Amino acid sequence: MKKGAQTDATASARSAPIRYLKGVGPQTAEKLARLGIQQVWDLLFHLPLRYQDRTRIVPIGALVAGEEALVQGEVQASDLRFGRRRMLLARISDGTGSLTLRFFHFSARQQAALKPGIWLRCYGEVRHGQVTLELTHPEYHEIEPNEPLPADARLTPIYPTTEGVRQATIRALTDQALSRLLASTASTTDGEEHLQELLPDELLAELGLPPLAQAIHYVHRPPAAASQRDLASGFHPAQQRLAFEELLAQQLSMQQLRQKNRAQRAPSLAVKGVLRQQLLAQLPFQLTGAQQRVIDEVTHDMQQPSPMQRLVQGDVGCGKTVVAALAVLQAVEAGYQAVVMAPTELLAEQHRQNFAQWLLPLSIEMAWLSGRSKGKVRSAALAQIRSGEAQLVVGTHALFQEEVVFDRLGFVVVDEQHRFGVHQRLALREKGRQQHCFPHQLIMTATPIPRTLAMTAYADLDLSLIDELPPGRKPIETVVLPDGRRDEVVQRVRQACRSGCQAYWVCTLIEESETLQCQAAEESVAQLAEALPDLRVALVHGRLKAQEKAAVMAAFKAGEIDLLVATTVIEVGVDVPSASLMVIENAERLGLAQLHQLRGRVGRGSEKSHCVLLYHAPLSAQGKARLAAMRETSDGFEIARRDLALRGPGEILGTRQTGELQFRIADIARDQAMLPDVNRTARLLMERYPQRVAPIIRRWLGDAARYGEV
Repeated sequence: MKKGAQTDATASARSAPIRYLKGVGPQTAEKLARLGIQQVWDLLFHLPLRYQDRTRIVPIGALVAGEEALVQGEVQASDLRFGRRRMLLARISDGTGSLTLRFFHFSARQQAALKPGIWLRCYGEVRHGQVTLELTHPEYHEIEPNEPLPADARLTPIYPTTEGVRQATIRALTDQALSRLLASTASTTDGEEHLQELLPDELLAELGLPPLAQAIHYVHRPPAAASQRDLASGFHPAQQRLAFEELLAQQLSMQQLRQKNRAQRAPSLAVKGVLRQQLLAQLPFQLTGAQQRVIDEVTHDMQQPSPMQRLVQGDVGCGKTVVAALAVLQAVEAGYQAVVMAPTELLAEQHRQNFAQWLLPLSIEMAWLSGRSKGKVRSAALAQIRSGEAQLVVGTHALFQEEVVFDRLGFVVVDEQHRFGVHQRLALREKGRQQHCFPHQLIMTATPIPRTLAMTAYADLDLSLIDELPPGRKPIETVVLPDGRRDEVVQRVRQACRSGCQAYWVCTLIEESETLQCQAAEESVAQLAEALPDLRVALVHGRLKAQEKAAVMAAFKAGEIDLLVATTVIEVGVDVPSASLMVIENAERLGLAQLHQLRGRVGRGSEKSHCVLLYHAPLSAQGKARLAAMRETSDGFEIARRDLALRGPGEILGTRQTGELQFRIADIARDQAMLPDVNRTARLLMERYPQRVAPIIRRWLGDAARYGEV
């Protein structure tokens, strides 16, 4: 075979379907596809989660409980035991000590094979047992005592896997893929773009990063001498090389979307600002400097002939809604419709009330659409939207429905955008598309996102920050108490309410069930009403009809209710300035962002406000960290920084279930120091090496790059 033909064969082998590899039949290929492994090169980017050290055999007498270890010894005894569960126990010894192997799941063949006199090599986590140290369900195989097999020469990788695919299978297949990688890494054929070195040599030298092929091989098969501390932390140069390129792929994808967006057309909403001045004149408060700065940024964007894509983030109570209202007026004055979408009916209803209070006096026609809109009311709203009579539409997910047709949609506000799925947001944007012209988009969130995370996740958006609270907002004092002191807290609520304050009592459940949450809230409201007969106690939860919820909230806001018992439906959007005390039961069950959002319902008036977090012991380490953060700071951005460290970016951005921003090896919290170099490299590639951009994106993101088109 000619050399060129050999190269082509090698290239096609590495870019071939996974069935090309030895040992992969149709069933295995189907299981591997669940892991995203469809081609041979996919294996190279299916990276280990962690490593085990099987490079040295540890004497049994030197074992330490809690550590993983490789041991070998002779089987001294093997017994079947019966208790609450049937189990197989085998005791081995190497002359330095004895160790028990414990199996709860085993076959008759396995039981017969574990007979006294044979030698085993075992790997597992060492635990304390009743008589000796133990390994429960260790990996093991029989060895010859006179010719013991050498220990592994490399650390053993542990991969993400799926049902029916063993670690040994992935390791064997990865060995085949790595052998092909080593055979040739310099080919420039299209089939090998996933294995080419796509970062410029001068950049690798400047940043001190190893070449791609070397990094991939090292991460899959680190030598025995590798620093396990560096590998465990993710700071080994080989891991950092791959993390850098993965972050670069994400950044390039977002920058491409930004370029694509800027190339699209949008209505230029240039107006004199008459409606805006009318609203500002009727507001009972002055805008903060931060609000005014963000309004100026939004106004400028909406005057451009390309679609605004701006993320406005700010802490709870910073005044994002009035910024959105002023932007809505810009669109309406220009002769276009605007839409405001919220993820829950309670938050959408709150927006409806605020916008009605501000805009109805300006003769702005509004329509309301939610999942509970039925019959003639729904038909009338749809007709108003279709005809253009409704200049502003406020609603929930119902706005995505096919029957919703806009006359001239020019501006979209998405509140708490991380609560929506990718395709839902895309659908709303498409509804405003007219003759290749797209509406402007303003995305708002009251969940502060650390700047490093925003730079990576939202690199296609312009970022505005409302980093100033309205004057007069008092800090909220937060205390953390065990639920054994619940009676004391109930009496504290009585004293506060009898002195003229109002209070929230929030009920949570560990189950993600609105029905069960409602039941818990109903039980609590009955108990609290009995314990506090002199207070007016009411209940609000997600299963109430919209009119009932609205009536309860209106009564609470009017001061006709002293204590409002609620589920977490009040997390966002509820604004009652006279409420100055909040009690959150089972606070350990909630995430930091949710706790911070709930706490933000108080502290909105001139009174000193308090938040009591009741927890049920024992607390996990994460639970302790969350409650400590709530007690120590009320700064939403510091809360967000700690939340990122505790939970990771996927959960904070609401992408854990959607497939967005799911990294294979990069970690934004760990790798944030490299983000400036990543951003600089992205600009360099787009300017000087544009042909390398698409291959890098495909290598790491595949089809996921499309998720940014929202």
